[in-house]
Amino acid sequence: MERVDTEGQVVTAKTLAMLLSQIPSTARGPAQIVIYDVHCLQERFYFSDNIIPRLESAIPLLLRKVTKLEDAFKRDVCIAFPDEGACKRFQSMFSDFHIITCTKIRNGDKRIVQVKEGDPDKKNVIIVDDLVQTGGTLKNCAEALMNRGAKSVSAYITHAVFPKESWKSFTTSNSNVPFKYLWITDSIPHALEIAKHDPFKLLSLCDSISHCLLGFDLQM
Repeated sequence: MERVDTEGQVVTAKTLAMLLSQIPSTARGPAQIVIYDVHCLQERFYFSDNIIPRLESAIPLLLRKVTKLEDAFKRDVCIAFPDEGACKRFQSMFSDFHIITCTKIRNGDKRIVQVKEGDPDKKNVIIVDDLVQTGGTLKNCAEALMNRGAKSVSAYITHAVFPKESWKSFTTSNSNVPFKYLWITDSIPHALEIAKHDPFKLLSLCDSISHCLLGFDLQM
């Protein structure tokens, strides 16, 4: 949580950053913390000077996976973002793809997701975001894309939070939205269990983390 709406709520990100900032320095200087696809880029400034936050992205895992998909699928792939924030953060990583941006608008007490820019017609669309909670926005985005003529809809999420097993509403037998693929990473332990069920597919961070650590050691 980055905001406090009522008295008594804990600003989780700031509190965690303060705790991690107490990690003692190493023989080579301040400790480094590797963070994948942090939700808000300004959170790096929550840390004190005692540590160095290294902001990494797991998006390259998705890019490598797309290149290995069947030709009929990847030939018509385009990337969609569920809101302007995700577009600003990740668009530069998909320079070779057609980009679609969705937006949320209010209709009375409801929030409706609509396609703001780009054309998903006859495309295999992959929705990209950093995290998912219950998945309501993800489903609404998929529905908006399908209504605009998308051939298929898939999604990539770095952090599959899914509280109270809300991921079950995405499984093939329970979902009203036919996701072709739903890629997640193992940044959260329960992702291993989630990935046993279609349409979820696991993209492991292990190699990315090892390359990150080895790269730092070689630079030192």
